[in-house]
Amino acid sequence: MVLHNPHKMNAPVNDFLGSYNEMYSDDTEEWRRLGAIRKTENILELSQGYIFEKIVKIGAGDGNILSLLSSKGFGKSLTAVEVSESAIRQIKKKNIPNLFEIKQVNGNELPFRDKEFNLAICSHVLEHVENPRTTLREIRRISEYQVFEIPVDFSFRVDKKVKHFLSYGHINIFNPPLFRFLLLSEEFQIIREKFAMYDAAVNRYATRNNRIKFFMTTIKVLIWKFLPPLMKIKPNTYTVLTTHKG
Repeated sequence: MVLHNPHKMNAPVNDFLGSYNEMYSDDTEEWRRLGAIRKTENILELSQGYIFEKIVKIGAGDGNILSLLSSKGFGKSLTAVEVSESAIRQIKKKNIPNLFEIKQVNGNELPFRDKEFNLAICSHVLEHVENPRTTLREIRRISEYQVFEIPVDFSFRVDKKVKHFLSYGHINIFNPPLFRFLLLSEEFQIIREKFAMYDAAVNRYATRNNRIKFFMTTIKVLIWKFLPPLMKIKPNTYTVLTTHKG
């Protein structure tokens, strides 16, 4: 099952900024908060043993991940980078204690010095960007270490679901091997990786109007947990801690 925000994008696909400007609101807060819990757990798990004091979240969304990280005492200084005006409004509402600044960007360049941050977090963002390699190069320029997470959307029928994925703003499709290839070809070094399924609370919310789909999703999660090789082939999410060789 591919799991996404149930509030789909209404702007034309080629209107990149317009698609996101009004995407975030109080109506989407619960959905995004539920999704942020597992994403935050993945970041914390892969970062164990490291001390990251200055952290930037690329594509900060409505700030739920940053808020959870702050509540866990992760990082002394947090910076949010976003394209969406509505997302920035939601971030500001949260009054995140150690949020140092919010930067709104509308292009590929990130307005920071080389290696300004110990860690850059880019979670569920690269599937949305028009030039992922350009984004990766900017992220590696401004950070010493990186955590990337992608949804695993790939299937052999993905070409039959173009409208479905575009309606969520997913203009790039990944699976773990394809994403590793992208990172390695940009000279990132993969330090740790994690394959995961969406947790029960997220599944319940996403399938709350469809009991059959909820049952099928629950069965799939159980099968994947008992057959670990499947988790590496077709998880819901793939997360990595990286650094750059250069």
